[in-house]
Amino acid sequence: MAKRNNHYELAFEGYLREQRVAYVAVDEQRRSLIAQGSLKNLDYIVSPSDNVSLLVDIKGRQFPSGQKHKQYWRNWSTWDDLVSMARWQEKLGTASLALLVFAYEIVGSRSPLDPEKLFHFRQRSYAFLGVRVADYIHFSRQLSAKWQTVSMSTPLFRQAAFPLDTILGSATSETLVEPVGVAGASG
Repeated sequence: MAKRNNHYELAFEGYLREQRVAYVAVDEQRRSLIAQGSLKNLDYIVSPSDNVSLLVDIKGRQFPSGQKHKQYWRNWSTWDDLVSMARWQEKLGTASLALLVFAYEIVGSRSPLDPEKLFHFRQRSYAFLGVRVADYIHFSRQLSAKWQTVSMSTPLFRQAAFPLDTILGSATSETLVEPVGVAGASG
C-alpha cells in the first residue's frame, strides 16, 4: 500500500484520479523474493491505456531544496531502486515501462513546469516529471558510495525528464521503444 503519510504519493494519487488514469498502489512494506535475492517493490502500476503499464517509483523532492543554498533539479536515487525497477520491467515484459516519477513540491518562485501544468493538492503545488529508468541508469553517476546513491547531471536530467501528462494520454507499447527526451544526449 502507498505510504499514507507521504504527501508526495498522496498528491500523485490525486493527480492520477483527476486525470482519470487507472492505477494500483503497491504494498511497499515487503520486498519481493526472487531466485537471485529480492526486489524493492515499486510504488504504483499505472495503466494509461489498454496495452501499456507504467511501473512507477515516486521520488519526492522540493523545488528548490536546501535552506541557505538553493538547489534546483535534485534527482538522486538509490542504486537498489534502479536495479529493482529495471528487473520489474524485465519480468512484466515489453508492454511495461519502468519510470522514476519526480514529484517536486514547489516551495519557491521557480518551477520545472509552466504554472498551468502544476497540480494543486491540499494547499501545495506539485510538478510531476518522469524519467525512464533505462535512461536514468545509463546517464547517472555515483553520488555517494556509502549510501549507494546516484544522480544525473542537471543538463542531462533536464533532457531526459518529461512532464508526466505527455505520456499519460498517449502511452502505447510503440511509444515505449524509443527513449523519451534524451535524443542527442551523450553519457
